[in-house]
Amino acid sequence: MDIGVRQAGFEILACIEIDPHCCETLRNAIEREKVKTLLFEKDIRQVRSSQLMESFNLQVGELDLLFGGSPCQSFSQAGKRASLDDERGLLLFEFIRFAKDLKPKVILIEQVKGVLKAIDKAGNIGGVCKDLSSQLKKLGYRLSIQTINSANYGVAQARERVFIVATKTEEIFHFPLPTHGKLDAQISLFPAQQHITVGQALMGLGSPSKDKENPPEDSHIDITPAGDRRRIHGVPEGSFLAKELHLPEEQRCKLTKKDTTKFRRLSFSEPSLTLRCGEIFFHPIEDRYLTPREYMRIHGYPDDYVLKGPIRSRSGRVRHLDQHRQVANSVPPPVAYAIAKQIAEFLGAAKFLDISTQKELMSA
Repeated sequence: MDIGVRQAGFEILACIEIDPHCCETLRNAIEREKVKTLLFEKDIRQVRSSQLMESFNLQVGELDLLFGGSPCQSFSQAGKRASLDDERGLLLFEFIRFAKDLKPKVILIEQVKGVLKAIDKAGNIGGVCKDLSSQLKKLGYRLSIQTINSANYGVAQARERVFIVATKTEEIFHFPLPTHGKLDAQISLFPAQQHITVGQALMGLGSPSKDKENPPEDSHIDITPAGDRRRIHGVPEGSFLAKELHLPEEQRCKLTKKDTTKFRRLSFSEPSLTLRCGEIFFHPIEDRYLTPREYMRIHGYPDDYVLKGPIRSRSGRVRHLDQHRQVANSVPPPVAYAIAKQIAEFLGAAKFLDISTQKELMSA
């Protein structure tokens, strides 16, 4: 999100992240871009609002934008969906804590679609989102909520996520219109551009390095184990191993028809499936994983952005977030840019509520 928000013209004062590999990536970006962003490498629950206000000489209500994405595992359909019974789910409400103290003009929150139906402590479906919305409204915010597909904003990936924008204004915030779409679904007099495909995203990248002892800075490296090369061999472009029943049973092993993301090749002619933390997708035609750099291209990262930390093979284990997972866990920069640019324009034109009006809203 930092990349897109900064591209939209915001100066990012601070970012808070607990994962050490992510912090290494962020720290490198801060140094490369020569910005003054302060990085807090700690549990967000240990960061006090007063500490931030003192560090940046901020007054209450002066901050333009508070933004972020709390861990999604508690609400993701791919996980156990423990919601608020998982302490990571409770981190969503850290936005409320900071909003109470800082009173930012705008708040931007990103989460998986599952948050819309996530149950609260009482077991009410949708209770988490309802409670979050209610608390923000009591603080004087007006909310706009929208599910956005990254492919509709120039990202070579079909990725749907929920975005919440809360504003202390008289006007309602409107999300930016899509810039891309399917060719056969466009009926406007001013049609959007076609969705960007995996082939377009990967265009111009040469063959990846195989030197694991000296990985290139751009992370364009092939770390596929020999066993996985054998298993993906014979799977056609855009398909997955479990579907190819003509291949030997010992190659398919215990995969079932539900294993649509395991040993999955992407297609050059379509946007990618949603990049996930569990499985690394395979190259459309080569018998190898996509490299972290190829993941970054598909996600919409600029080529000069550098990832830090280990690169994990599909079957390997790495403590904390490896490079593929750093990408899969992040918000595509073009989506963050589109929303942040709209927020910047909104901030320039909106009439913000004064303290007395906010008190009236809170009492109502």
